[in-house]
Amino acid sequence: MWQEDRHQRIRALLSTLQRVSTERIMTDLGVSRETVRRDLLDLEALGELKRVHGGAIQSADEAPIAERAQTRVKFKAAIAKAATGIIVSGQTLFIDAGTTTTLLAEELAKLANLTIITNSIDVALKLRGTDNQPAANEVILLGGSISTRALATVGGRAVAEIQRYRADLALLSPVAIDHQHGASNFDHGETEIARAMVTHADRVAILADYSKLGQRSRIAYCPINRIDLLITNKKAADADDFPILHKKLEKIILA
Repeated sequence: MWQEDRHQRIRALLSTLQRVSTERIMTDLGVSRETVRRDLLDLEALGELKRVHGGAIQSADEAPIAERAQTRVKFKAAIAKAATGIIVSGQTLFIDAGTTTTLLAEELAKLANLTIITNSIDVALKLRGTDNQPAANEVILLGGSISTRALATVGGRAVAEIQRYRADLALLSPVAIDHQHGASNFDHGETEIARAMVTHADRVAILADYSKLGQRSRIAYCPINRIDLLITNKKAADADDFPILHKKLEKIILA
């Protein structure tokens, strides 16, 4: 059986069972334990499963954005407010889609003379002007396909448009951040946007509330040595991963 065929069979088993043992995969696929081990390692590296003792489980999905928008709001708002302290008039900013970056947009609407490039429709709407009060910043909404997970554009067209620009600073809100893998996301489309923003920005600021520290999602997009600044909550200092993050990161702001 070809490798991709085995991977598809393992994906199907996980989709049905949510948890599958090494023995079950060996029996269903008719392959050796070592072959299963290699396949699980490959699929884990792609963020498609998590290996556990005796087998594998599905990677945990991210909660819907409408649900996330109602959680830890005061902590996210504190991060958004702190982020404005690192922004300088005249800068060009990349901002990805997320509940924290939507709150950041509300703070940026109070500033002026910025160019903001985003795939988030929510961010763009927060920053748009009105007939009575024109927008104080230039806002560029990236084209592309509309994500099924959030009000945001994703896909090859959006990534290609990012590549046309060079930003002074990318402000990104990942699903998780840890000292080994850096910032990571669950969704492939959202990850490609964030990765392109990292590539085409001079500096990267990660906005992550305390619950995301020491966690890992499916797909890493920004290694720890590429993060110039982490903005999180004071409560994050209690996280097990915080001391190592503190040593590895150039700067951390506790809001």
